[in-house]
Amino acid sequence: MDELVHRLEPSPNFNDRDLPVSMVVIHYTEMTDKEVALERLCDPESGVSAHYLIGSDGEVVQMVDEDKRAWHAGVAYWRGHKDVNSASIGIELDHPGHKFGYTEFPRVQIDALVPLLSRMMKTHDIPRANIVGHSDVAPMRKIDPGEFFPWNRLAEYGLALPTPDAKLGDPFPNDGAFYLALERYGYDITNGHAAVRSFQRRWRPHKIDGEIDGEIRAILFQLLLDRDRGNAR
Repeated sequence: MDELVHRLEPSPNFNDRDLPVSMVVIHYTEMTDKEVALERLCDPESGVSAHYLIGSDGEVVQMVDEDKRAWHAGVAYWRGHKDVNSASIGIELDHPGHKFGYTEFPRVQIDALVPLLSRMMKTHDIPRANIVGHSDVAPMRKIDPGEFFPWNRLAEYGLALPTPDAKLGDPFPNDGAFYLALERYGYDITNGHAAVRSFQRRWRPHKIDGEIDGEIRAILFQLLLDRDRGNAR
């Protein structure tokens, strides 16, 4: 028995990994309740799954072993990885999403996420910079877990990067330089506007408009500087 897992609901929707685990992708279910989400994630006809589902009540359900490739990210990209499923662990959060009334994530749900995520990071040596949302790896398709997800609470536990103060100002002379820097950080910039919105959703959630401005340029510069200095693990 696993002290962090309350229930096992095996999903047939997995296969073998081609890559070692180096990241975690956080999703929301955008469904009416946990059991409906579980039914879909365990349905062989759906073609989707995740390693874990955390209920709004804090229950942790495991569907796929961490050493297997769950089918949670779809067409996605992060830091050179086009097969994000092979390189990641997928965590679904039981949540209505934007479709059914977007709300804050329950504290009990995040309380269950924290130790699970901490163990994953230690087990697989995952850096904080690779704890990402579905919207980060699929900016043209996804917006989850969304602007209410408490990234900075995870950062307080050392489980995600905190939002930078961005005191160094705006170093990029034009939008093209910003896009190149955004790609260097890890984002797919095939659709620039979508990539900017994804970046804002993660790092400046109070204003998501897809427009490049001095604030997000300064945030990105500080993130890259921290990474180059080795402060992003």
